[in-house]
Amino acid sequence: MARHIYSCPLRWSDMDAFGHVNNVVFLRYLEEARIDFMFRLAPGDGSPSFSGGSVVARHEIDYLRPLVHRHEPVTIESWVTKIGAASLTIAYEIKDPEVTYVRASTVVVPFDLEAQRPRRISEEERRFLQEYVDDGMTSAA
Repeated sequence: MARHIYSCPLRWSDMDAFGHVNNVVFLRYLEEARIDFMFRLAPGDGSPSFSGGSVVARHEIDYLRPLVHRHEPVTIESWVTKIGAASLTIAYEIKDPEVTYVRASTVVVPFDLEAQRPRRISEEERRFLQEYVDDGMTSAA
């Protein structure tokens, strides 16, 4: 099982009045990591995998520790916890080597933009996702 690793920069505008990353901004961080995982790492040059569109059906986020602005990026680890016929679940940890700030998951549904309806996960997508399957979050907080 492999995890996708994304290095996410913190922006001054990510902070709220209390001096830490605003809870809504964490959704943007997750989106950046998910897009990097699903689109940049899609298998094969010119592969149509994941290029037809997708929609988010659900987010779950556990905020474990406040994250304050600094110049060093935060690491986002992503992996797949479930692959269905027409949806997948991606889990994440936003962390530093010694501290986990957020644990989260997103249910993603591949979407046919032309037909304006959900579509099934292709075999190529399933093979790619299978390399990142893990059934749980094992890092210590």
